[in-house]
This record gives sequence, C-alpha cells and structure tokens, in this order.
Amino acid sequence: MYGNDFSPPDEVSSGALLDQVEAAEAELRAAAARARAQAGDAEPQDHFESVIAADQKIEPRDWMPEDYRRSLVRQIAQHAHSEIIGMQPEGNWITRAPSLKRKAILLAKVQDEAGHGLYLYAAAETLGVDREELVELLLNGRQKYSSIFNYPTLTWADVGAIGWLVDGAAIVNQVPLCRCSYGPYARAMIRVCKEESFHQRQGYEILHTLAHGTPGQRAMAQDAVDRWWYPSLAMFGPPDADSTHSAKSMAWKIKRFSNDDLRQRFVDMCVQQAEALGLRIPDPDLRWNDERQAYDYTQPDYDELMRVIKGDGPCNRQRMEHRRRAHADGAWVREAAAAYAAKRAERAQREEPVAA
Repeated sequence: MYGNDFSPPDEVSSGALLDQVEAAEAELRAAAARARAQAGDAEPQDHFESVIAADQKIEPRDWMPEDYRRSLVRQIAQHAHSEIIGMQPEGNWITRAPSLKRKAILLAKVQDEAGHGLYLYAAAETLGVDREELVELLLNGRQKYSSIFNYPTLTWADVGAIGWLVDGAAIVNQVPLCRCSYGPYARAMIRVCKEESFHQRQGYEILHTLAHGTPGQRAMAQDAVDRWWYPSLAMFGPPDADSTHSAKSMAWKIKRFSNDDLRQRFVDMCVQQAEALGLRIPDPDLRWNDERQAYDYTQPDYDELMRVIKGDGPCNRQRMEHRRRAHADGAWVREAAAAYAAKRAERAQREEPVAA
C-alpha cells in the first residue's frame, strides 16, 4: 500500500482509521434497513430525538429542528469551501513537480479535492440551500474555509507536508463524520475519507523519499514539517472551552469527539509516523505521559488561528482573489450549460407523446 520504494512504518499507517470508515459504512447500511415505523404517532421533535438517540440517520425529508439544519449547512458548506480553496496550494506545484509521475499523481489528488467539494455541496443542497447561494457566501466573505489553506507552499516538500499533516489531520477529523447523524453527509464522508487516505499516503511517501535523500532534501523536508506542524494542529479548531458550536454538534451527533480529543489523537498518531520518517516534530516539550497514556505537547497559537480566520493570514487575499477570478472566468461555462439544459428540456417536452 506504500509502494515498493520504501518500507511501511510499523503500526503507524492510517489502516485503523480506514477500518473505522468501513465499519461506519456497514452501520449506515444497517440503519437504512431498520424500519422507522417505531416512531408511530410521535411528535416530530420526539421522533427526531429518538432517531438521534438510536444512532440512526436523519434524512432530507425527515423533520429536523431549524438549528440542526443551520448547523449542518454551516459545517458542510465550510467543509465544501475548504476542499475547493484547498486545491490552490498544491495546484501551484502541478507544473513544477520533479517528475512526470509526480505531476500525474498530484494532478489526480487536486482533481479529487474538486470532487470532494462537489459531493459536499450536493449534501448541503439536500438541506434546502442552493449551491450558488453557498458559493456567493464564500465569495463575499460571509462563509469561511479552513485556515490551513492560507499558508504558502514554498518548496516541493510542502506538498509532502500537506499530504502527511494536513490530510492526516483531515482524516482524524473526518472519519468520525462517517457516523454523523445526517445521512447524506455521512455517506459523502465515507467516500471522501477513502480518498483522503490515498492523499495522506502520497504525502508521507514524498517526505519519506526526501528524508532519505540528500542532506539538502532532508533539510527541505524538515523545514516543511517545521512550518506546517502548528497550523495543522490548529485545524481542529479552538480549545473545547472556547468552541462555539461543539457542544450542540456533539449532542446532535453531528460530531462525535471534541476538538481537543481529536487534536490529541492526531498528535499521538504523528509522533510514531515522524519516527518512521526520520523527521523531528518541532516541539521541544513533546513527551510521553505515562499517566494519561498520551503525549503532552505544546498547543498551537490560537490567537494566530483567529487572525487567519478573520482574513489576516499570509495568503488569505491571494486565495480569495484567485477564487473570485476563476469564478468570473467560468461564467460562460455555467451559462452555456444552463442554456444547453434548457434546450434539452424544451426538446423533450415537444417530443413527449400525447396521451390517448
């Protein structure tokens, strides 16, 4: 699964996380097969709460509280926007990747990210919101995307660091979403997580190759890890005490674990992987805590996180200018597609046989 150009690390792959994805997929099928007749004549709110309590899925036609719907729209839209904006840092390296093979792999990965955005916009649309409306909210700054994509990719090693750390953090965060209480989101996440596993392995392989190359390549890999480590930790959001949405999301089983729990899982996973890579995590206070059976680590700079979220990151303006320009340049494609669809519908209506 790692190719044959280097050895897989012992017990540090994302295989266990993929096992969780497969288990979640099986649970989805089982939940879909269970009858909903048990709700009987219950009030909509009672039925909603019983479905959540039973770990079954809320579907688009089911009654749901407006706060639940709004929370899902906010989270899914931010996730979709992040996938689309997240194409930029790595897309910047497609033409500069060091070999044709690397170019093809990176191109496939960036294409996957576009697909993830489409899956997620489609999931959001099942909640009664229009995709064009969500895109407009992103373009005018009223909806956000992940802060991690506002950092620059300075070297080829950054592509590896994004794959290993950023996509690795995404997997840790998103695997529990395969058990999200909203059916369309959970089903989208199963496919997304399977593809993200490939992305994480790709990044790991790039760093492994560089870390076992020339001294200059090793230094480049270490420099990338040094710059991406703390922004990756910040991807999990603010500490639990400062998180605005976590408590409700967990009560509704949209989220399954708190920000701090997920961040700890990520650190514990990365320490072992870094040892296999032969690279150093840039935290002098990182050490095993035997009492907690987990690693103690230095928290990311949450003040910096909030500045970046508010638009003051290294690449915020560049990312949004590029997205607005691409959206404007693609207007003719959207208009042509809409005109073609209208013509087809009109032709089908004309050719429809008249009932006897």
